[in-house]
Amino acid sequence: MKNKLRLHLLLASLACAVTFAPVRAQTLGLPALGDGESISLSAERQLGDRIARELYRDPDFLEDAVLDEYIQQLWAPLIKSAAARGDLSPELQERFAWRILLGRDRTVNAFALPGGYLGVHLGLIAVVSSHDELASVLAHELSHVTQRHIARSMDDQAKMTPWVIGSMILGALAASKSAQGAQALIVGGQAAAAQSQLSYSRDMEREADRVGYGILVDAGYDPKGFVGMFAKLQQASGLNDSGAFPYLRSHPLTTERLADMQARQQLNASAAAAPSDVAQAMLAARARVLAQSSPDALRAWTQDERQAGAERSEVQQIGALYAATLAYLQMRNMEGADRTLASLTDRLAKVQADKGGQGLQAAPEMAASRWLRLLRAEVAFKQNRFEAVLTTLVPNGPQANLPRPELIAVAQALQRLPQHPWLDGITRQLRSTVQRSPNDAQAWQTLAGLLSLQGAALGALRAEGEAQIARLDWTGAVDRLRAAQDRARQGRLLPGDHIEASIVDARLRYAQDRLRDMQVQRN
Repeated sequence: MKNKLRLHLLLASLACAVTFAPVRAQTLGLPALGDGESISLSAERQLGDRIARELYRDPDFLEDAVLDEYIQQLWAPLIKSAAARGDLSPELQERFAWRILLGRDRTVNAFALPGGYLGVHLGLIAVVSSHDELASVLAHELSHVTQRHIARSMDDQAKMTPWVIGSMILGALAASKSAQGAQALIVGGQAAAAQSQLSYSRDMEREADRVGYGILVDAGYDPKGFVGMFAKLQQASGLNDSGAFPYLRSHPLTTERLADMQARQQLNASAAAAPSDVAQAMLAARARVLAQSSPDALRAWTQDERQAGAERSEVQQIGALYAATLAYLQMRNMEGADRTLASLTDRLAKVQADKGGQGLQAAPEMAASRWLRLLRAEVAFKQNRFEAVLTTLVPNGPQANLPRPELIAVAQALQRLPQHPWLDGITRQLRSTVQRSPNDAQAWQTLAGLLSLQGAALGALRAEGEAQIARLDWTGAVDRLRAAQDRARQGRLLPGDHIEASIVDARLRYAQDRLRDMQVQRN
């Protein structure tokens, strides 16, 4: 992420200091690796909120409905497994955020933050060859959070306030982009402490391996994913360190850890060899293009399409064609996008025919045919063929409970189609989505667009405010919700808006309280 912005964020964070009264941390039956007494659950969540708020503001933060759904589909079974095993207590599950933030960054990296926040760089998604490998990284990071390794590490830095530690975490994250940038960010003689803040002890790494492995297996993933990911990182560690694999710094690999994962795999029944993961190849291609979207990089992805010849495997060819199509879209070369999309469609059909219809078989949310359909809708949207978006994603008319990527894409197309008969139904679905997932900022923002199109100005302003709350932007939330309150007081209400106005009043008070807390912490 951008070094100048990182410098601004870190200096702003260093200006903040708050003292938390030591509260004995929740006991989870953990081994004696430090008990986390220096920071309570609520204080750790506040610290995580502080760091996450800065990451949401970073221009490299990415909201992509396709990749968001992919990560969430991998994440949900892991959370369920951790809870069932007793690794994730009900209190921790309730009080922590459990949010994953995607970063538009080509480095191979993932990290756990205080309070249940996780970060995943697109570079990591781009290099894994199966969803089991990516799930293994998420399971490992989840274990760092459930075992409260960050809070327990803070015992070693007891003289520092949590906000200073939070600043150092931001500085350590910036180090993944530039060692020189990190040196500029890590100030005040605390360089060693900052560099080590995301580097867990070997005991903690082994514990995260052990717990994460159990969570992964119980969630139904192939344990070979853990070994495969370790092998990739081990190979990378033998290369000249260019900073492209910062995960190796914060999670140093040892021969002992790799051997332990291999031994654990042998104790489990070996799964049959998995078929080529076509769906993963397409999503990895998407991550590669979105992580590197400079003009030179986009041209390189389109040139890569010409190399998708017979010397490559079917999976590699499909990935290259997906990347080329998306790159052409980013460059607004619609002729090129149409050409590579047609080639991609033909190649996928051939895979399906050659394998008796099993080439595209996977869980419905990860099927390659679905990702192709969404890409086709994306092409149609960029070509201003908004009706084609609807017929591509919902060929038989609007359905109840559309999956989130399809719902977002259809809603965005409808914003360009005033008076369309589907508007009311899709708006209701978006309302249901944000009721189930109130922290879904993209869904709130999309709902605001539909409500504004329908003349529901009060609801649109409230939805914009809710989107800012979801991103922890209390100043922006207060601004939008105050505008909604002013509109309600002027009496320009639609039928049913009195209930909406009451909700606006309550949410404005909530946002003002959070903003006031933040200002107190700064002072």
